[in-house]
Amino acid sequence: EGQRRYVESLSAYARQFLERMEKPDVDSIDGLSPAVAIEQQNPTRTSRSTVGTATEIYDYLRLLWARVGHTHCPLCAREMKPDTVQSVTDAILALPSGTRFYVAFPLRTSALVTHQVVAENLRAQGYLRVSVDSQVLHLDDVDAQAIDLAAALDVLIVVDRLAVTDDVAGRLSDAVGTAFADGDGECAIIVAGTGEQLKFTERFECPYDGTRAPAPSPQLFSFNNPRGACERCNGFGATLEYDQSLIVPDPERSLRDGAIDPWTKPRYDNKRRTLADFAKREGIAMDRPWSGLTEVQRALLLNARTRGYRGIVPFLADLEEKKYKQYIRIFLRQYQTAQQCPVCLGTKLRQQALDVRVAGLTIADVAGMSIGVLSEWLDALTLSPFEQQVADAILREARDRVRFLRDVGLDYLSLNRATRTLSGGEAQRIGLANSLGSQLVDTLYVLDEPSIGLHPRDMSRLLGLLQRLRDAGNTVLIVEHDPAAIEAADYMVELGPGSGELGGRIVFAGPMSRVSESPLTGQYLSGAMEIPLPVARRRVGPRWIALEGASEHNLADVSIRIPLGALTVVTGVSGSGKSTLIHDVLYRALETRLKGEHSAKRHLGETVGAFASLTGFDAIDEVVMIDQSPIGRSPRSNPVTYIKAFDQIRCIFADTPLARQRKYTPGTFSFNVAGGRCEDCEGAGSLEIEMVFMADVHVPCDACGGARYKPEVLDV
Repeated sequence: EGQRRYVESLSAYARQFLERMEKPDVDSIDGLSPAVAIEQQNPTRTSRSTVGTATEIYDYLRLLWARVGHTHCPLCAREMKPDTVQSVTDAILALPSGTRFYVAFPLRTSALVTHQVVAENLRAQGYLRVSVDSQVLHLDDVDAQAIDLAAALDVLIVVDRLAVTDDVAGRLSDAVGTAFADGDGECAIIVAGTGEQLKFTERFECPYDGTRAPAPSPQLFSFNNPRGACERCNGFGATLEYDQSLIVPDPERSLRDGAIDPWTKPRYDNKRRTLADFAKREGIAMDRPWSGLTEVQRALLLNARTRGYRGIVPFLADLEEKKYKQYIRIFLRQYQTAQQCPVCLGTKLRQQALDVRVAGLTIADVAGMSIGVLSEWLDALTLSPFEQQVADAILREARDRVRFLRDVGLDYLSLNRATRTLSGGEAQRIGLANSLGSQLVDTLYVLDEPSIGLHPRDMSRLLGLLQRLRDAGNTVLIVEHDPAAIEAADYMVELGPGSGELGGRIVFAGPMSRVSESPLTGQYLSGAMEIPLPVARRRVGPRWIALEGASEHNLADVSIRIPLGALTVVTGVSGSGKSTLIHDVLYRALETRLKGEHSAKRHLGETVGAFASLTGFDAIDEVVMIDQSPIGRSPRSNPVTYIKAFDQIRCIFADTPLARQRKYTPGTFSFNVAGGRCEDCEGAGSLEIEMVFMADVHVPCDACGGARYKPEVLDV
């Protein structure tokens, strides 16, 4: 209802879709503030989103680098910055007093211009002296020595001859301004006697080797913008390359048993025959395991291009010409993994962006820091007085947002961490940190069980954050079972008394000081009722699963022993490596040992952790992973279809007299296939309206009213 009331303030175009949304079945709702729902799920699917972009910290860093960054020449490492008349004047006046010098600018020549034309033009503009190959000459002397200005390599036009004195600043500024104007933004100072040249330019260009750089702007430091993204990987930081471990997933298989996986597919029977002929010709044993072949033999099988045989890698590369066909794209993707871009080395940015530094660091260096280290770096950052004035507001916002992330216990994350790799709890806390950063007031924040998956240490931090939202003038409403969260609340509402048909009523509503009046939850909170701990625990052993030397992500040579026939809990603060140890290492290792292969989609980035040894698995027959991911792959899936019970229900309906009379089949009663389903919504019961500017909205289907079926099917 909060969302619906907000949308009423939008345009008529937006309202025409949302008027189809059903209003809540209530008599009235009073005092409802604008509502923000922060769910414990990670909706991000794109690999372009990072922690830095999701929290806007990276946006402020881009501004910082664009405003106070120092651009360095990639060839000579000198700092490149556009010079001004004032900066050049200050640099010259810093020379020793009495130093004589010439203010000049380079001559731009063309193959179509002769020496006579150049000399006439210079005299017409009032320039009488030139520097030719570090020698200052009058134009009359140039003519007398028969020097061809059009062919000379290094020609500078002298604007004025000056010396460093107390009253030279005004005349020097005029001369430098003239040099910049007539020299196409370039100026040179020639020190008399030594011939030393000081070069200046108004462009982002190295005056010594001519290397140019774009003017720093926020877009230059964005990997989501063509101006800043690496041209090789388009800002992803990785490129898809064929991975030998996917092409040959089981090194213990022989060529005859299908060691080269792509050619085990039925359509490549001719490739298998070609492989056998090539192996016979090269003396490669077809029955020897892949791991038993020599490096030379494996290289031949993978990469050879000979008469009558193409290695598997050239074969896959040639197939890319047909990537416009979907099944070819799916086939090739199975054997590719995202590998670090060889050009940007994973920074996602082009070299021009990495040439800009603040306090000696590139923006990629800072994005690779953990939030904790970044906070210290921002606090210790020292800038010049002018730069500090420019960056003051930027640094204040960046420091505040980094501090909010530290407050919610996410100081172990780095800014370049992909958002889609975060857990639901981490994504929710980032949403809370963003809410603090937005500094909204008079807003209703709704959270559904934020304590799921949180360690008690992290829970206390989360509750502190919610209290800060409240103290800022907002209303915070959470659905929660955790005792710590309930005790931290100001007011409690309890529904019950039971669940399902036995629930649906308010059994208590009041401040926490009256919590003892609650019939159930309050009794546990007040200590009147309690869940007793077991007096005796099950003895563990003697059989154990022992995992030695687990190494993945932040795990460093970890070893654990897990008793069989017992309930074992693995706990620790967020980010400590629990899921990596159990899911990526132990589960994948047991899968491989028990089934001969693992189910990890490595081409999609799912990892298989390394370990030294695994023992004790011979005492179990199977390993099953039960996680919090949805069991249904689409909105059409529901518990009845998932357990296949709906198949029998459809058969019962198809066996009724009216269904047999109309020649209905069990498929007619399926909302997933054409026939009996409503074709307007294709059996979904609702239509998804893409709102573009906010979350998509699902509205009931007008044709079937959400029933999913045609009216005639519902007659049965």
